[in-house]
Amino acid sequence: MEYLLFTYPNCDKCEGFKDYLKQSGLNGVEYNLTQRDSKLRVRDYLDRIRRDEHGAMVLPIFVLRERESVLGVFNTPLEVESWLKSRA
Repeated sequence: MEYLLFTYPNCDKCEGFKDYLKQSGLNGVEYNLTQRDSKLRVRDYLDRIRRDEHGAMVLPIFVLRERESVLGVFNTPLEVESWLKSRA
């Protein structure tokens, strides 16, 4: 399994997610959504991304993949942990 993490600078939830990932043992790539290539990459997952009541993407966006297949899209470490436990 590998992950893609889409974040934004000065996002406390994004920083918290990064701290979780340092301890998780999961491998992946972080994308800063202020960068053009990151904005293009996140478009691959627009149909799976959670949005708030105003239509904005909920950050951070954590995409868990295996062999190019999307296993899940999550916004909190708790969601990831629950999903991982359900697969154990």
